[in-house]
Amino acid sequence: MRNLWHRQGAEDQRSLVRRLPLLPFQEFAQTETASGFLLVSALLLGFLWANSPWSASYFHLLEIPLTVGVAGTQLDYPLHTWINDGLMTIFFLLVGLELKREILVGELSTPRQAALPVLAAISGATCPAVIYLLWNAGSPAARGWGIPMATDIALALAVLSLMSRRLPPALKVFLSALAIADDLIAVLVIAIFYTQGLNWVALAIAGGVAGGLFLLGRLGWRRLWPYTLLGLVLWLAFFLSGVHASIAGVVLAFLMPARAQLDLPAFMAQTQELLAQGSREVVGASPQWFLDQRQQSLIHALELVCKDVQAPLQRMEHLLQRWVPFVIIPLFALVNAGVRLEGSLAQLLSPVSLGVALGLLLGKPIGIVSASWLASRLGLVQLPEGVRFRHLPGLGTLAGIGFTMSLFIANLAFEETQALALTQAKLAILVSGVMASSLGALLLRLSGTTHPSQASSPATTEAKATR
Repeated sequence: MRNLWHRQGAEDQRSLVRRLPLLPFQEFAQTETASGFLLVSALLLGFLWANSPWSASYFHLLEIPLTVGVAGTQLDYPLHTWINDGLMTIFFLLVGLELKREILVGELSTPRQAALPVLAAISGATCPAVIYLLWNAGSPAARGWGIPMATDIALALAVLSLMSRRLPPALKVFLSALAIADDLIAVLVIAIFYTQGLNWVALAIAGGVAGGLFLLGRLGWRRLWPYTLLGLVLWLAFFLSGVHASIAGVVLAFLMPARAQLDLPAFMAQTQELLAQGSREVVGASPQWFLDQRQQSLIHALELVCKDVQAPLQRMEHLLQRWVPFVIIPLFALVNAGVRLEGSLAQLLSPVSLGVALGLLLGKPIGIVSASWLASRLGLVQLPEGVRFRHLPGLGTLAGIGFTMSLFIANLAFEETQALALTQAKLAILVSGVMASSLGALLLRLSGTTHPSQASSPATTEAKATR
């Protein structure tokens, strides 16, 4: 039995080693796919609850007041404000961490890698905004031009994963890089265009805190708690400054150190030494349930070495990778999907709804496909391996799934006096999301099955994507 255990353990280790080149992107894609289905469930629950006989309890829940006070200062806001302005800052922190990682070592790390997704994202964000303004220019609702610009990467990847066997694996990598570049554009739009009257004192405090975070990184602080505490102060300063508090998450992310204390050769040398010490102690020893003091010290030393080789940025990203997609985003969807259906047909035909829906359903694919085709024809970029132009209309249509970021920008664009416009925008986001999912899946299915000779295997392509 012991020999069987040893053989099984060795096989598991060999399997893990074979999968190592694939783990970063696979983990990201699997997390986004699973969270996409949870997001859909939360959206449906919020929508059905708001239109059920118990709808009063739903809207009452959103208005429950929550008070937080520190040093004589009190913040008294309803639940939906804390979720939209508080918890969503953590979402933007994760977005910022992913952006910084991709810019440093990922799909946006070199001009050649970044060219196609960045150009496609810029065009795919501009065309929807133009379409929206064609319907709403000159009206108070024109402020909502940013609503159809962004892509919900979780839902787009979830739909794409349903037919991943029929499509080149590089298509998923391309969609992820495009959506990440899309997020950067959305963050810039929020910071520049959806900022109201500024409180310069609070903004100066935010600048000072940002300077402190930068200094911490330069001094080599690697523990997360100082960055977390200063991040809370940064959030409060932005919250009071007039700049939307979510930007604090992105600023904190870009100020998190991305350099580890140990380089890879030093890490390998120290782990090999510790493992060698452990091997000498367990040779000939009988199996035991509990570790003695010496063994515990060795394992603790291994933990410290592993922590030192991971940058604070990586540790923070790993810490948030479960909480954000599986708790924060579903909560945000639940409290923002409650759109009542009274007069729904008239609302869907309003300029706001048409601008949002047509921007997402037409503007996104037109912008992405046209930019990709033109840049490729001019020789500026090359499509990823195995990806053909016939795949791009379906991919562009999936990018029209706006949900999370679109709902977020809608809440910023329309004030309380524009409640009807906000309802119309939310309804259009929900309807166009369902249509983009169905139509995008159909177009990708019609684009044809990838033959093994026409594209690399999943392992080959995803391994290239992670290098």
